[in-house]
Amino acid sequence: MSKPDRVVLIGVAGDSGCGKSTFLRRLSDLFGEDLMTVICLDDYHSLDRKQRKEVGVTALNPKANNFDLMYEQIKSLKEGKAIDKPIYNHETGLLDPPERVEPNHIVVIEGLHPMYDERVRSLLDFSVYLDISDEVKIAWKIQRDMAERGHRYEDVLASINARRPDFEAYVDVQKQYADAVIQVLPTRLIPDDKERKVLRVRLIQKEDVEGYDPVYLFDEGSTIDWIPCGRKLTCSYPGIRMFYGPDSYYGRNVSMLEVDGQFDRLEELIYIENHLSKTSTKHYGEMTELLLKHKDYPGTNNGTGLFQVLVGLKMRAAYERLTSTEAKATAKV
Repeated sequence: MSKPDRVVLIGVAGDSGCGKSTFLRRLSDLFGEDLMTVICLDDYHSLDRKQRKEVGVTALNPKANNFDLMYEQIKSLKEGKAIDKPIYNHETGLLDPPERVEPNHIVVIEGLHPMYDERVRSLLDFSVYLDISDEVKIAWKIQRDMAERGHRYEDVLASINARRPDFEAYVDVQKQYADAVIQVLPTRLIPDDKERKVLRVRLIQKEDVEGYDPVYLFDEGSTIDWIPCGRKLTCSYPGIRMFYGPDSYYGRNVSMLEVDGQFDRLEELIYIENHLSKTSTKHYGEMTELLLKHKDYPGTNNGTGLFQVLVGLKMRAAYERLTSTEAKATAKV
């Protein structure tokens, strides 16, 4: 594989179990596995599991992570230099011997802290934060840990509550720095919904980000409330509702796109795609094709999959812009 002229650095942030792995699989569809190297930032834990317990800190706490090494190594990769990256072994909870990582065309840093350290943040070319609301996160974790791992309800809730202070202090704060935020919320279509199977998902897109044209519905800058169910889109109870409009987020102007409800037939999403503009697709129906390619991925039948694909398309557009002939010419001046 050829050595890249320019390494494009992407940050994907969020808590554990928020869909980072699924999003990264969608990215590999767009870029191809050969062009993309993924670095899990858990590898920069400075304390192993036993040491964290002794000191009384969680993995979310900056004290348990080596941000100096993270910055130095990510900066080296961006400059086209190979690194010897540490490895955190999730099974043993120990730090294993380092591995050699060569620079690649696209380097994705994913985990709890890709935007926490200002130095690392300044290296990023594109960033996304996956934001799962407490109500949905608790429902998902209880479902997973009780059904698959045999944990008791009280223990699952206790583990969530034990992490919450550090999550709010060190992880959640990063969403203000992201170019795009995918927010998963409880539905408004079912009164007092407790199952959390039907979701309301928002794509929050910062305005005035160089090279990022926010996706819009019908008419750019307008406020649109749309119920697309009908002859062209099959919707079983409780239906689908879409929203688009300008808003503010952490003091910045943003475009907000929202889908509440779930899709019955993915192939009909071409109807939704027809009404979205600035999607950064390369041909008619590409967004729908990408969703149909992996019907089994979590969130494919609701706004989660839709917005992961849209953000992936924006990342591809950013990569192509940054590595274009014009960008190279500018860099040489």
